[in-house]
Amino acid sequence: MEVNATIELSDEDQQELARILNCSIDDISDSLSSYSSAALREYVSMFLGQKIFRRGSDINEYRLFLLITNVFENRIPDEQEVCRLFQTSATESRALIRAVMSKFQYQLRGAIDNSIRRALESAQQEGNTGPYVVTINSQNVVEELNRALASIDGTLQQIKKKRGSVSTFEISPAAYARLTEKFIPNE
Repeated sequence: MEVNATIELSDEDQQELARILNCSIDDISDSLSSYSSAALREYVSMFLGQKIFRRGSDINEYRLFLLITNVFENRIPDEQEVCRLFQTSATESRALIRAVMSKFQYQLRGAIDNSIRRALESAQQEGNTGPYVVTINSQNVVEELNRALASIDGTLQQIKKKRGSVSTFEISPAAYARLTEKFIPNE
């Protein structure tokens, strides 16, 4: 079903919205279309009595779930993306993402696996025998990687933060090999 809407925004609001959505002012309309699908899904679910929430945290969790499925291209967003959209601190955003990943774990299995796959594909090995190094801006994705390692083989070394870095992590070659077997089976 196609639904069209019009919204009036001041020039200042358009500039701020473009900054938040990380797009140009000319691209705001296109960027907002996926958000409008998520918002409309929220309202339709409420109207049909499928999702009725009493707590604000439940509403935010459902909203983030809808954004993951409609806006974030089936991947788990990092904390800073959620901070920008929900006006929350990094700690609050991390907790919100964790809650959504837990509450909607079956519906988001593809997004979680896709986020893990993206992290593994961007990892680079240091030298021929060194660890794989990857920048991951979401602590929740790191936790999912470590959970996956534990389920594969509890004796494997966990993913750890690279000393002196903010969001760069090291994956042992053995752990990387087992993770890629599971999440990137064609390699």
